[in-house]
Amino acid sequence: MAKKSLIEKEKKKKDLVVKYNRIRQSLKLRLRNSLCIQEKLIISERLQSLPRNSAPVRLRNRCSLTGRPRSNYRDFGFSRHVPREMAHTCVLPGVSKSSW
Repeated sequence: MAKKSLIEKEKKKKDLVVKYNRIRQSLKLRLRNSLCIQEKLIISERLQSLPRNSAPVRLRNRCSLTGRPRSNYRDFGFSRHVPREMAHTCVLPGVSKSSW
């Protein structure tokens, strides 16, 4: 189980990403479409003035049950341990533990 403080930090980052997403996208679009170098500098300064944690790159995928930050399946939102434990407890239909 991950530390509660790290999970809460991740939630705050996710909220910041959602909050500043529209502003960030519009600035990036204006930056791509502008031809003047001075205008590009001004727009890039405005991009840099946004909070660092509002960038989607800073988000970390975590397991929705355990909060584990590594070895996550994107499709399910679980770490590799969770489906294994679910298979052991016969929660997943059609999946059985293999032994040899």
